[in-house]
Amino acid sequence: MPDAHPKTGESRPESARDRLIAAGVEAFAAKGFHGTTTRDISSAAGMSPAALYVHYKSKEELLYQISRTGHEATLQLLRESRASSDDPAEQLLAAVREFVAHHARGHTRARIVNYELSALSAEHYEEIRAIRRAINQEMRQIVESGVARGMFHTPNARMTALALLSLGVDVARWYRDEGEWSHQDIADHYCELALRMVGARA
Repeated sequence: MPDAHPKTGESRPESARDRLIAAGVEAFAAKGFHGTTTRDISSAAGMSPAALYVHYKSKEELLYQISRTGHEATLQLLRESRASSDDPAEQLLAAVREFVAHHARGHTRARIVNYELSALSAEHYEEIRAIRRAINQEMRQIVESGVARGMFHTPNARMTALALLSLGVDVARWYRDEGEWSHQDIADHYCELALRMVGARA
């Protein structure tokens, strides 16, 4: 939805770039990156067939922008979760709750961000991989901190951290807005699972 003006509170019209991003997300989700044409994206954005090239060099660059902003948002929420408490258990609960809810709320975009990586150019793929490594490191540090303080009991903190992230990412694959569970229901349940996975003890 359009952003609100910081002073008046009124909605600002989306920019052409924003409209193309939104259209790209919907088109890639419906047809996949390789099945989507630039005409599909421009038409969905209500723009001329050549409009995409005015704002993005290629369809691949549009995918890269979608992927980069999605990964950067994920990394930020994990950093904020770690900074929210000195207690590893509280950090873990915050991280899992936000990570899972984020992937449920934005499930359409999250599917593009996580499952179309192979369509990126080699250069763009390496940039995204670097952000993904940072995301993994944030979760790993939470788990390792809990192990070091005797609060978590898992023999392989690195694998456990990857498993926690994988569970959260997979929510985007199956979650639907009209489903039985809200994103908050899922986030709460996954927090319980996370505590069991790290071997947290009261």
